[in-house]
Amino acid sequence: MKTDTLRARLLEAQLDLAHRRERAVMLLLTGHAVTHKGRLVNELNHWLENRHTEVHALGPSSEERERPYWWRFWRRIPDRGRIGIFIHGWYGDALFDRTERRLSPGAFRDRLAEIRAFEAELAAEGVVLLKLWMDIGRREQRRHLQALQQDPVRAWQLNTTDWQRHLQHAVIGALGREMRDATASDHAPWRRLAFRDPAPQLQRVGALLHGALVAPPVAPSGVPEVATGDAPPAPSIRRAEPRGEAPMKKANYAERLAEAQGRLAINAREAARRRIPVVLAFEGLDAAGKGGSIHRLTASLDARQYRVHRIAAPSDEELALPWAWRFWRRLPADGRFAIFDRSWYGRVLVERIEGLAPEAAWRRAYAEIREFERQLLAHGTVLGKLFLAISQEEQLRRFKARAATPHKRHKLTDEDWRNRERWDDYRQAIDEMFARTQAPGAEWALIACDDKRRARLAVFKEVNRRLEMRLASPH
Repeated sequence: MKTDTLRARLLEAQLDLAHRRERAVMLLLTGHAVTHKGRLVNELNHWLENRHTEVHALGPSSEERERPYWWRFWRRIPDRGRIGIFIHGWYGDALFDRTERRLSPGAFRDRLAEIRAFEAELAAEGVVLLKLWMDIGRREQRRHLQALQQDPVRAWQLNTTDWQRHLQHAVIGALGREMRDATASDHAPWRRLAFRDPAPQLQRVGALLHGALVAPPVAPSGVPEVATGDAPPAPSIRRAEPRGEAPMKKANYAERLAEAQGRLAINAREAARRRIPVVLAFEGLDAAGKGGSIHRLTASLDARQYRVHRIAAPSDEELALPWAWRFWRRLPADGRFAIFDRSWYGRVLVERIEGLAPEAAWRRAYAEIREFERQLLAHGTVLGKLFLAISQEEQLRRFKARAATPHKRHKLTDEDWRNRERWDDYRQAIDEMFARTQAPGAEWALIACDDKRRARLAVFKEVNRRLEMRLASPH
């Protein structure tokens, strides 16, 4: 195909993608040094309508180092209708960290397993991924490096690591083969491009990108589990407060609440000093008291240290991106709190019950959630998952009280009454959620909330317990 024809077809396919907004396309180029990656991307960007294109050549910033590894990539996933181009991306990190022995062989294999899970999740959300390995022989690479070095017009293209990568050519080649073998799949295959002049290379890349734009997406067979060794059996769900006790008196409650808040303030300051991030996910039945518990928690914290995220129906922006994006983007920096009033568990609760997510999506979400939480823990995050439970009788009493109280009526909606009619469906979904997302370090705390005062103290007890366990750790 002639260059002008290919360029016209590629632009037409890109504009159709932007118009339909049915999926996003991600192009990733990695491989050996001095294989025209930067030049190809620059030329390709001129072929395309760059208002619908994003180019990323990443080195981790201080902001990115303060969050779990995959945050830097999740926040850059293109919207539906757009093309994202990554130079090296997650593959460059894995490849060069292993080359420089910053990753052990086992850690390298674990990273490749994470990559498989990440790419399968993207594919399941309609993202098309094109991966290109840029190859060059060792002798040819040396000749090209020498020619660049001796050319005063192009010498600036060399950087300090290019000759080092040349010395590592054999290692990079071997690790690249291992990496491609471990991460190739029907939904994210590899394409190998041998080194040649930029013009035919650009022709080849343009043709491959055009194929990715017009071909139907390939759905993954499932999200692979991440191999991290044999995990110990998941502990049972913590029942953070016993049921059946007499209601707590107000004076006793006020005294104990002040003690718990003071304890949390001390723990939070120490977590901030030690740069430990904290993520708290509140789930529970309607009127169980999530908002009241969060309000009292935050009264103990410095307003600059925390952010409360109330998760409701997704916005138009969130609907244009993979489901997990809205949670990844809200993760806190090291030393800060992110408190979720409802969370990623909505996919296996309300979205499941109300038919807002296809069955395949909410069934797939259990593995995606486990992997998301595993990465939080691997970063050193304190993760608290609190489920606030309430009896049907007490819920009905609170609904009626809200309806009768002018300043509380806004808390009661038609959706609350509809959810109550599906009580048994929710109980079944909750039980399955507990069973399939309980893991060491990510255990659920079940809090009985018929007595609001005891429930609020139980929330503080659980949050302080988790913080103090982490603070007692030498790491």
